[in-house]
Amino acid sequence: MIGPQAQVVARIPGAAGLGLVPPAGALAVPATALADPAWPAALLAARTRAGSPRVHATVWWYSASAVLLGPVLAGLAIGRPLSGRLADTTLFLRPGGLPVAAVASAPDADPAGGLRECLDAVVPALAAAAGMRERPLWAIAADSIANGLLALGRALGDVPAVTSLAGPLAAAVGPPLPAPRYTDVSGVRFARRVSCCEVDRLPHGSTCISCPRRRPDERQVLLEDAAGRFG
Repeated sequence: MIGPQAQVVARIPGAAGLGLVPPAGALAVPATALADPAWPAALLAARTRAGSPRVHATVWWYSASAVLLGPVLAGLAIGRPLSGRLADTTLFLRPGGLPVAAVASAPDADPAGGLRECLDAVVPALAAAAGMRERPLWAIAADSIANGLLALGRALGDVPAVTSLAGPLAAAVGPPLPAPRYTDVSGVRFARRVSCCEVDRLPHGSTCISCPRRRPDERQVLLEDAAGRFG
């Protein structure tokens, strides 16, 4: 990898596992494809032979948004802002169309503006293809920001500093992006989800421990157990 993202990646331990380094053999696709209504429509047509297009679109976006937003979040985390604009981004796909890595080709002094431009293009296209409201997809993007900065904070060894970037970034992007949230359980920080990924609506899917549809007391017990594994 060359270019501005290489300088970011060099400073992040485990960057490949965070979707910042394209794996060998992955298909490179301009991220602008996501804003073409025909592309998400074709993707969903291939994935929804059984099940709801809304569920499949939500599950896909939960993974894809985490990858697509990765370069912007990584650049912010180390103080070298990268562009989130689709025109500056290349996605790398697994078979089946699931993004596994993203690479930004340019820096950007206004990463929130680039991120806004990206989401304003992708969310409506995906929502239209799935026949669903846009708001749930914006909520998933907020959780991708929260989870992405949390993962980067852990990799860089400074969770409080890196996760503190989430609120100002979301505020700069603006509505309808919700504010990313966190909760600290037994001294370990977790993202406090504002969206449901719908994974448990798929065959053989299971409910995430932090799912907002869980009862609060049940979620607390599961997070305490997860926190113990960090220690």
